[in-house]
Amino acid sequence: QVQLVESGGGSVQAGGSLRLSCAASGSTFTSYDIGWFRQAPGKDREFVARISRYGHDTNYVNSVKGRFTISRDNAKNTVHLEMNSLKPEDTAVYYCAAAHFATSASDDYHTWGQGTQVTVSS
Repeated sequence: QVQLVESGGGSVQAGGSLRLSCAASGSTFTSYDIGWFRQAPGKDREFVARISRYGHDTNYVNSVKGRFTISRDNAKNTVHLEMNSLKPEDTAVYYCAAAHFATSASDDYHTWGQGTQVTVSS
């Protein structure tokens, strides 16, 4: 019903910033809760942040609180993840995903983007 495409990844030095974008098409965007997840080589996929249908509820993993901000622009069918004060441990492939309710569990998300690489050097 919905397709997701991530963009904005890249390579930065520790302390730098990146803004990731998740563009949706094919369905009513406000029907979905949107989450960001990340996966480093050899590691399990990890929840990073989520935002509710109209942007009134957000949630973050403790390791990114105060550094990352999730937002959505329903008029443009886009969700953003602003990442500041980046650390080498933030290095991973970042994915956005859609769910039908507010959740941090990856198994509850039914549609995933292709991922975008974020690399942070020390």
